[in-house]
Amino acid sequence: MQLLDIGVNLGHESFQPDLDAVLQRAAEHGVGRMIVTGASREGSAHALALAKAHPGLLRATAGVHPHHAIDYDDATDALLRELARDPFVRAVGETGLDYNRNYSPREVQLQVFERQLQIAVDLQLPLFLHQRDAHQDFLALLRRYRDKVPAAVVHCFTDTAEALRDYLALDCHIGITGWICDERRGGHLRELVREIPADRLMIETDAPYLLPRTIRPQPKHRRNEPMYLRHICEEIARDRGETTDVTAANSTATAEAFFRLS
Repeated sequence: MQLLDIGVNLGHESFQPDLDAVLQRAAEHGVGRMIVTGASREGSAHALALAKAHPGLLRATAGVHPHHAIDYDDATDALLRELARDPFVRAVGETGLDYNRNYSPREVQLQVFERQLQIAVDLQLPLFLHQRDAHQDFLALLRRYRDKVPAAVVHCFTDTAEALRDYLALDCHIGITGWICDERRGGHLRELVREIPADRLMIETDAPYLLPRTIRPQPKHRRNEPMYLRHICEEIARDRGETTDVTAANSTATAEAFFRLS
C-alpha cells in the first residue's frame, strides 16, 4: 500500500528536532510521498527548501493562509510568483478565507485570496484551498476563477453537505483529514465522505495538527505525523464501505494526477 499525504506542515517547529525520523516512520507506514504546505511568506520558502532537500519524497505548495493575509504585500506577491515557478511547487496555497478566527480582517482576506487566485491563473497551477466559516464569500470568489485554473482542492474539508455539493459542482477535489475521526465535531463527515467520487477524494494528515482521536494508544506528545495517514485511510475506507487498499489506491492515483506526479 502506497499513500500520498497531500497536506503536511513539515516546516512546523515541532518537526525540527526529528524530521528525519518522522519521514522514516512515514515510509514504514506506507506514506511514500507528501506535499509540504506553504502557508506564509517564510513558510512557503521553507516548504520549497524541504522539498528540494528530499526530492524523492516531497513536493511543496506556495501560498499565504488567511490568518496571515494582513502581512501580504507586493513583495509577498512577487515572492510567491517566484516560488510557484519552481517545478517542486505543485500548487498555489494554502489560500482562502477563515472567518472563524478572523486573525486578518475579512476585507483583507478577500483581497489576498483574489491575488493568489490570480497567481494560479497566470501560472496555470492547481489551488490548495482553505475555508472555515466563510462558505458563501469563498464560493462566490472561487466561482469567478474556477474555470481559469486547472484544478482546485478544498483542503481539510469539515463543512456541511451543502458546501460539499457546491464544491463538487465546481469540479473541486476534497481533502479529508483526521477530523473525520473526531466524534465531537467530525461525525457528519462519515456520512458525507460516501458522496465524494473516488477521483475527487484525497487524504491528508495536516500534521502536526488534527491528531486522529481514534488512534489507540494516543501518543503522549499529541503531535500528528504523516505516519498516521494510514489510520485515516482505514477510517475513510470503513465509512465508504470499501477496502483500505481500494481507498489507498484511488486517493493516491487522484493525488498523483492532481499534483502532476509520476
